[in-house]
Amino acid sequence: MNLTLNVWRQKNTQDKGGFKSYQVSDVSADMSFLEMMDVLNEKLEVQGEDPIHFDHDCREGICGMCSMYINGKPHGPQQTTTCQLHMRSFKDGETITIEPWRAAAFPVVKDLVVDRSAFDRIIQSGGYVSVNTGGTPDANEIPIPKKIADEAFESAECIGCGACVAACKNASAMLFVSAKVSQLALLPQGQVERKERAEKMVAQMDAEGFGSCTNTGACEAECPKGISLTNIARLNREYLSAKLTSENV
Repeated sequence: MNLTLNVWRQKNTQDKGGFKSYQVSDVSADMSFLEMMDVLNEKLEVQGEDPIHFDHDCREGICGMCSMYINGKPHGPQQTTTCQLHMRSFKDGETITIEPWRAAAFPVVKDLVVDRSAFDRIIQSGGYVSVNTGGTPDANEIPIPKKIADEAFESAECIGCGACVAACKNASAMLFVSAKVSQLALLPQGQVERKERAEKMVAQMDAEGFGSCTNTGACEAECPKGISLTNIARLNREYLSAKLTSENV
């Protein structure tokens, strides 16, 4: 396969940035998208040019690092992570446009790398449970109905990649926050901080500059792990319940 890549290049957060075109040839259809980017970077290094900077880690679809906006869609044409996207999803001679996530809360660090530490701060604000000191209890000591356990596990599958933010016209982080709130609110271990968690995490989300949710469903459609919109409904209930009894003015 021979392809034309229009890649966003930006030196740093303050730089205006812009697209630059590259030609790549002899691309195997069995390559992953990141492997194709590696081939391009090797070519750029041989030519003495600065390689394209992009995030990656596990290359197994579980770390959520590979945040690329490909041809107008987060992670590309398939509902998967960029590292699990293969070049057979594209056609020979195609032009592919590659950009970083576009959100005020995700400032560009360089090229395709964005700062997603806003997600970390949201988790730090309330995404934890109380742990008693002493011996660790057996995992099966607290009975949990299978339906509830399955729902909690499905919410916990969120890898924090930010595709939901990138897909949303408002750059909302509601799907991410609701998944993290749900996975703890559903389980007995998460009940101690339940109300405080919803308040604090939503407040931090707003402080980070994420937009509001208008229920267009783009986040669920683009989420590589298929996190459900029902989590957003649960977060709204958790937050309303917390505010009705809150001591915080």
